[in-house]
Amino acid sequence: MSATEKPAPRPMLSVREALDTLLGAARPVQETERVPTLEANGRVLAEDQASTIDVPSADNTSMDGYAVRAADCVNGGAVLRVTQRIPAGQVGAPLEPGTAARIFTGAMIPAGADAVVMQEQCEPTGDSVTIRHTPKSGEWIRRTGEDIAAGATILAAGTRLRSQELGLAASVGLASLPVRRRLRVAVFFTGDELTMPGEAPGGVLAPGAIYNSNRFTLRGLLENFGCVISDFGIVPDTLAATRATLVEAARENDLIITSGGVSVGEEDHIKPAVEAEGQLNMWQIAVKPGKPLAFGEVRRENGHAFFLGLPGNPVSSFITFLLFVRPFLLRLQGVSGPVEPRAWQLRADFSLPKPDRRNEFLRARVNAGGGLDLFPNQSSGVLTSTVWGDGIIDNPPGRIINEGDIVRFIPFAELQH
Repeated sequence: MSATEKPAPRPMLSVREALDTLLGAARPVQETERVPTLEANGRVLAEDQASTIDVPSADNTSMDGYAVRAADCVNGGAVLRVTQRIPAGQVGAPLEPGTAARIFTGAMIPAGADAVVMQEQCEPTGDSVTIRHTPKSGEWIRRTGEDIAAGATILAAGTRLRSQELGLAASVGLASLPVRRRLRVAVFFTGDELTMPGEAPGGVLAPGAIYNSNRFTLRGLLENFGCVISDFGIVPDTLAATRATLVEAARENDLIITSGGVSVGEEDHIKPAVEAEGQLNMWQIAVKPGKPLAFGEVRRENGHAFFLGLPGNPVSSFITFLLFVRPFLLRLQGVSGPVEPRAWQLRADFSLPKPDRRNEFLRARVNAGGGLDLFPNQSSGVLTSTVWGDGIIDNPPGRIINEGDIVRFIPFAELQH
């Protein structure tokens, strides 16, 4: 290559290649702590949890009705003397042949009984009951350990705890749980044009100024994932200021996220700043919106902080967070299971005749007919599309969409937890 020739541009990574790079680099935080189960929502479990008890702890009824001996009710019209009443939480006496016990959902089955007949199939009269049913042994009885056997693992390490996992832990008496510590994330925003809401004199923006919406969007997303956030605000558009903020942010944080300044203009200082204070491992993805996505590391005394630089356009910043930052965060938090969102195959009720060479993520919403409508303006600056839409269509490079085609749709609800 001659001195006047420029090297060929590096090909952009595909979405799949970028995700593989990020997930391959992620290393979960190692520090753990024990927290009350009531306060563990959204945390990531650090150790397997086993039950020390059977659930149910004893045979019990799943219906209000009468506990009987099935052998006493073979004719479909047995008349049995009711000898006891057993609410949940009380232990009944052994059931004698030819008798029944009035019993309520959750109550223990008395010794001798082997079936429960629901009250709708019974006719009580005085101290007796007529059984209008021929029960089978075991009918409406929940057996000891049917849900959980003592010693069984109920929750695996790496599980991100939701309300149902907390309920399961509580059902076996776990008052506290070992979890990985919360992820510490620093954020800052570059661009001399940025203004915070409420700071424009008289409520009038200066010529060329814009409000810093990305600060609100990204902080809200990070809060959804339970991160501890250090917000360094708006950083001046200089290389020195960007480098200084990166150094400070790296000291106490696991991850640094920036918005803006990752393109190739003279006022875009993120790329050279990261290269000066660490290394850049990935830059430019074949994705629309959001091509200038940067990934790397910033040095510090005891290692490094991961770095992710998002585009400044508000839709690009939002979409690249959902596609790339979200799964990376989950891996850093210690989630061991699948971190990529579920998608649905839905009908396109629109046409997209012009293909793009990049993998497009189109804002759309489900209509009353179960198909998808497309937001008419897919520009990376139109933030209203993210509020109007239910999610994004994952449209592969070079693909046109004809009305009636089946497309891959990822709801926003799948991408924000």
